[in-house]
Amino acid sequence: MRVARCYCPQSRQTFSLLPDCLSSRLVGSLDEAEQVVVRVEASRSVEQAAASLRPDIELPGAVRWVRRRLKGVRAALVALVTLLPGELGAVAELHGLRELLGSERALVELREIAGIHLEALPRPLGFHPARARVRKSGQGLQHETGPDPPRAGGF
Repeated sequence: MRVARCYCPQSRQTFSLLPDCLSSRLVGSLDEAEQVVVRVEASRSVEQAAASLRPDIELPGAVRWVRRRLKGVRAALVALVTLLPGELGAVAELHGLRELLGSERALVELREIAGIHLEALPRPLGFHPARARVRKSGQGLQHETGPDPPRAGGF
């Protein structure tokens, strides 16, 4: 799906208009990410879920694929249950939230419920950007100016 990307000249940044059904910073929809988490919760084994969900690739790659989705969804669920305890109960599991919300599309509904918190929630539910790597002081992106240092062996 093509996602609209706009430019704000005042802040000199671009932003996307992501539809509610798509995952943030992951390929696919929220429903697809939800199915992965539901399968892991049902099997209680990431490896079994990965083997059944991604038979087209080797198991280590499938496990990484599942864990990327699982990690983000679980972190978002913990954050939402903590932020909205009266609305979402006390257990941060997708199965329980689906029952509470009465929907098979819990992540899409959670995105709507938690609309004001989306910029702080992790992907794929929220829009929190990945943290920038912090460089140690003195490690710039540019080389020092001046002549090249002498080479070993005199060449």
